Amino acid sequence: MVKLRKLDKRDVFYMLEWMHDSDTKKIFQTDFSKVSENDAIKFIKTSYNDENQHFAVVDDEDEYLGTISLKNINEINKNAEYAISMRKCARGKNISSEATQEILKYGFETLKLSRIYLCVSDSNPRAIRFYKKMGFRYEGCFRKHVFIGQEFHDLLWFSILSDEFVSKV
Repeated sequence: MVKLRKLDKRDVFYMLEWMHDSDTKKIFQTDFSKVSENDAIKFIKTSYNDENQHFAVVDDEDEYLGTISLKNINEINKNAEYAISMRKCARGKNISSEATQEILKYGFETLKLSRIYLCVSDSNPRAIRFYKKMGFRYEGCFRKHVFIGQEFHDLLWFSILSDEFVSKV
């Protein structure tokens, strides 16, 4: 069983593990390989506020497995952007699904959001399958919108509405 908690300085080493992984560079526009320990600490210090709420996904021993977020929280329009990044050791174990259920439940029930959305590069088919499995619906495409791996890629947009969300937690 996974839990979500606020990010903490003890998570830095594990955060840098996924950020500096060569596979990460292939799917994100941001080059996380340049993030230093100090950069990660600065991020953690500002990781939770009214507009952006980044959580650590942790196991029963409270070990950091990844980061899951609701960003750009808009109280007027009742929406926020979802994001998730997991360490390799946490992949393929249903941890991302459990964490996503938790953050969606938090967003819809605690923050009273109406819509949670995300964008993903078309170069990340594994993530696209995951988002669809979690109930996100395809909304549209920004063609050739992001430059990743020396080429342009489409940016695909998905969302889930509060009345579409079925809590499995």
